[in-house]
Amino acid sequence: MSAPWQRTARGANLLAADGSLGVTIFEEITTLATHTGAINLGQGFPDEDGPEAIKDAARAAIAAGANQYAPGKGTAELRAAVAAHQERFYSLTPDPDTEIIISTGATEAIAAALLALAGPGDEVLTFEPFYDSYGAIIGLSGATHTTAPLLAPDFHPDMSALEAAFTERTRVVLVNNPHNPTGAVFPEAVLTRIVQLATKYDAVIVTDEVYEHLTFGPRHIPIATLPGAAGRTLTISSAGKTFSFTGWKIGWLSGPADLVAAARTVKQFLTYSSGTPFQNAIALGLGFDDDFYTGIAATLAHKRDILSDGLRAAGLEVLASQGTYFVNADTSALGITDATALARRLPSLIGVAAIPVPVFCHPEGAERTKSLLRFAFCKKVPLLEEAAAWLSTLRDRL
Repeated sequence: MSAPWQRTARGANLLAADGSLGVTIFEEITTLATHTGAINLGQGFPDEDGPEAIKDAARAAIAAGANQYAPGKGTAELRAAVAAHQERFYSLTPDPDTEIIISTGATEAIAAALLALAGPGDEVLTFEPFYDSYGAIIGLSGATHTTAPLLAPDFHPDMSALEAAFTERTRVVLVNNPHNPTGAVFPEAVLTRIVQLATKYDAVIVTDEVYEHLTFGPRHIPIATLPGAAGRTLTISSAGKTFSFTGWKIGWLSGPADLVAAARTVKQFLTYSSGTPFQNAIALGLGFDDDFYTGIAATLAHKRDILSDGLRAAGLEVLASQGTYFVNADTSALGITDATALARRLPSLIGVAAIPVPVFCHPEGAERTKSLLRFAFCKKVPLLEEAAAWLSTLRDRL
């Protein structure tokens, strides 16, 4: 029988061909980009900091001595700010004392929720492609990872396949919306059907909404706002994507008190608490006015368009991104069906790095997405313009 770490995300290439612990494709592409001096559009983090006011607040907190453990469920100030944010944007009213915990980024919140709620004999259902950490955490829980496909070009679920994916063993359905790696934003009809199916099979919904404020046109709809959802939904988000402080690792989880308590029971043995001086700085940011939130989305949409134009000039088919940091391109328009092989060539070929979408899938899903590449556009405009210029030479260099 394989060890727990050997049952983690198959799509993330955690194991080498001989069964030993291998290097992920993310590390491989980053190494290639570093060695060639390529522009790395594979990694999904900004190359510039967020608002100075938030940095100033963190510096002030450090100077004032906020450098020891925060309470295990997070500082009172940040929990209150998260509650106010949920009410302001979505008319949700979680109790900051019993229905919110602060986590070390969204990843820890997801891990705590899944480890608390699922185990051997259970199934955890995700959409596919799926963010790579999901497979790893599900593997560590001992649960079975099941999937429902997202279909190009809009990457909305195949509803028949979604219904068929639910079973009596489905304990958790993990929903990432807006969706990484596809850039899809699910419409209300899709989310409503997820709630109906979760209710039918008595499954808990864990929803990863870290890109909630980064949508380009479609409105983000938290599942917890839909009829019948609030009592079975854990909502997760973080400061990293909204405020461009991914290295601070400040996230949060909210939902019914009993589900939050279950996640907190696991979380106390993961990190217990983290980022004390950062927590109240993020609380400040959550109170920014509406212009900030609309502004970050508009800025990112402009960056998406710069990169998308370069991808089209390269002869690739661009699959429109409605949110997140990412846009996908289909290499089959150039007669290339193996995006993974092309990803390994791109840094030296044109000086730009990307991630192949098949690494976010199990084998069947990898076959469906084998010609897709994911590019990150959360970078400075001059860098994206340079990347677009290099991309436009791809057809000739091939």
